[in-house]
Formats: sequence, C-alpha cells, structure tokens
Amino acid sequence: MAKQKKQRFEGIVYSTDSNFQFDTDEEIVETLPPHQQKLKVMLDKKARKGKIVTIVQGFVGSEDDLESLAKTLKQRCGVGGSAKDGEILIQGDFKMKIFDILKALDYQVKIVGG
Repeated sequence: MAKQKKQRFEGIVYSTDSNFQFDTDEEIVETLPPHQQKLKVMLDKKARKGKIVTIVQGFVGSEDDLESLAKTLKQRCGVGGSAKDGEILIQGDFKMKIFDILKALDYQVKIVGG
C-alpha cells in the first residue's frame, strides 16, 4: 500500500488577507524528565501471529524523544522494534533487560503481567 501524502494546510488554498495565519493543530508536548516518567514494561503476543514483543507504555513527551528512547533500547537489546502512539515495541522477550536498562537511565519502571 502506497503512503498517502499528508497535506500541510487543508481547505484553504489562497487568501488575500495580509494578516491571515494558517492554524496548525500541532501541539508542543513537553517531555517529562526520566525520574518523573512512570513506564510499564509488559510482554504481548496477541494479534502478532504468536510472536512475543516487549511493550513499554506510559511515556509522556514528544515523538522525537520517544524515538530516541526506542533507538537506545533497540541498540542495547540488539533487536528491532518500533515506537508509535506513545509506546515502544521491542521484538522478543526482553522484559527484564529493558527493566534494568530503564532503571539505569533513572526512569520509574514497573513490570506488568506474569
């Protein structure tokens, strides 16, 4: 499936008003410092054809900071993964390793599930 190009400004093509400003819906999200973050680490295999992934939920901050944390976790575990919708998906069962890495980075971490 081809990616659809997202238009930056929808609806208005041209304006003769010299004081016109485009309204952007982008909100600036402040990233909380690591010691204020409350992250949850869990395993999941639902809707993934039986493959296990480690999920990190509860990150509060910008997408760039989420991607940066995901990149760090993926590199330290030596596997692939993704970061979207405020959660990080790491391929495989790395619950305890990710817990230890996040604790070392001064995050408040809690293990959820068995």
